[in-house]
Amino acid sequence: QLQLVESGGGLVQPGGSLRLSCAASGFTLDYYAIGWFRQAPGKEREGVSCITSSGRSTNYADSVKGRFTISRDNAKNTVYLQMNSLKPEDTAIYYCAAQTSPGRLCVLEKYGYWGQGTQVTVSS
Repeated sequence: QLQLVESGGGLVQPGGSLRLSCAASGFTLDYYAIGWFRQAPGKEREGVSCITSSGRSTNYADSVKGRFTISRDNAKNTVYLQMNSLKPEDTAIYYCAAQTSPGRLCVLEKYGYWGQGTQVTVSS
């Protein structure tokens, strides 16, 4: 069974850090571009950061540039999102997803495999 599982979410104070992990089972992540998306209450799901299958190319939403870093370890079949200098507006459920249709990175409709999400709450 194809599955993506996110972990690493939690409650953190503003200015703090978290590292999210996205682990795959039932398939190999090597062949897929992977994206991190988030959805805050009452808002649409949005792309946060995405990485190509090789890891050579990445992109970031303007709101997280300079604070978040995406990386992947294909040997561990895992993709990471390092989140630093967290702000209350980063509060959301964070999902990882595998791109299953060709095209530009971080176009939500092109991602066909999704995890269940992990909650990130930034609050004092």
